[in-house]
Amino acid sequence: MTPPIFVKVLGFNDVERHALNTIFRLSEGRQASYALWADDAPALPRLALVDGESYEASMLMAARQPPDMKLFWVGPGAPEETLVSFDRPLLWPQVVQAMDDLFLPPEPLDFDLGIGIVEDTRPPEPQEPMRRALIIAAGRDVRLYMRARLSLADLTRADDAASAAEAQQLMRDTAYEVVLVDFDLPDAQGWEFMKQLAQGKPSIARVVVVKQHASLLDRVRGWLAGAALFDKPPHPARLHTLLQKI
Repeated sequence: MTPPIFVKVLGFNDVERHALNTIFRLSEGRQASYALWADDAPALPRLALVDGESYEASMLMAARQPPDMKLFWVGPGAPEETLVSFDRPLLWPQVVQAMDDLFLPPEPLDFDLGIGIVEDTRPPEPQEPMRRALIIAAGRDVRLYMRARLSLADLTRADDAASAAEAQQLMRDTAYEVVLVDFDLPDAQGWEFMKQLAQGKPSIARVVVVKQHASLLDRVRGWLAGAALFDKPPHPARLHTLLQKI
């Protein structure tokens, strides 16, 4: 397992601290995982996440240790060396995305100069893009609603599954670009099923989840699992905007 990236956190209220600690805990096992730095940590912090309105912020700026530590700033008055600054209210997925952008290695360029090989420079024959969707929901009315939303976004090739088991069988035989999931499945625990979807082969371009009374923690967990989380029923305009990007 890759060792965590330690983050020095200064300031923030109890609610923000709780959200941040939860995000760090949920990041375990990802390609980039994060942990709260403390004096007894086995490594130096690589990032400082600073509440600019806190007393601790002035202490950090007076003694930057270690000197190569990167700086994210929340609130006004960000110093020049700040890499990324955020305003309140904080959107924690944006914070984690900025951390991933900083610490995850860039995708390698995959190209071949093809020396000594005569390439066919004719343009490829146009092909219809694969835009197949899977709807996973126990309720028939939910499946019909999702199918209607897909059709409005020109995603008309869709299969239905009324259970996680049925969905897994379909996914073994067919590659789907988007999967819409009702979190309340009769034969699967929601977040465990999300992990299965994230780890499945071939990978799914977009997973959309609808959940009754989705909390901030639910949204963060969904984002970390690579899923867009909507309250149930999903907001039609927001869902339509997302589906049109596929």
